[in-house]
Amino acid sequence: MANKYRILIIEDEINIVNFIKVKLEANGYQTISANGMRDGIMMLTSHCPDLVILDLGLPDADGMEVIQIIRKHSLLPIIVLSARSGEMDKVQALDQGANDYMTKPFGTEELLARIRSVFRNQILMNSVNKSEQYISGKLSIDFAARQVFMGEEEIHLTRTEFSILALLAKNSGKLLSYDEIIRQVWFLSDDGSIKKLQVNMANIRKKLGETPGANLYIFNELGVGYRME
Repeated sequence: MANKYRILIIEDEINIVNFIKVKLEANGYQTISANGMRDGIMMLTSHCPDLVILDLGLPDADGMEVIQIIRKHSLLPIIVLSARSGEMDKVQALDQGANDYMTKPFGTEELLARIRSVFRNQILMNSVNKSEQYISGKLSIDFAARQVFMGEEEIHLTRTEFSILALLAKNSGKLLSYDEIIRQVWFLSDDGSIKKLQVNMANIRKKLGETPGANLYIFNELGVGYRME
């Protein structure tokens, strides 16, 4: 399935990365990896993962900094997987915003169970005061299944396109600024971010069958942002 969960592993021990990748992919997850904070942040902005498995002992930074950076921009789930077993390390990581904390050595079945638990909690959080679906005219979005339909036909979006559309749909009726969308989807802003957003939005509208200027589902307030009905 094109929209199955993607997990980013930020870990500098290649044997551990490969071991985790094999187990996760055997259980239907997509995986990407980075060996330090800098590469990890690049992966966050370019690949839009659904969850991060994070080691604290990175070669170019303390993993606590990664948690802080993510939490400035997103509620992206984070599971810390670290050799640090001290109570205060766990407390600090959880207080900074990590969703869970496991110590090395670890059992893969327990890791898989914790990943499933985090995703269940995310689905429950997203459903509080929100419909599991967005419906407007022929357009319907199933947030939990990460599927988009136009009538009976499924519309295949990239992960980034789905993230943008789902964000607008969950905030339907509210104008979201370009910067707010960029922070939510790509975490960090750069000089090319607005152009990147515009390109993705043009692709989304084309796939939804919108012609330029039609604004059937997505409305653009020029110079400000986007909103959906």
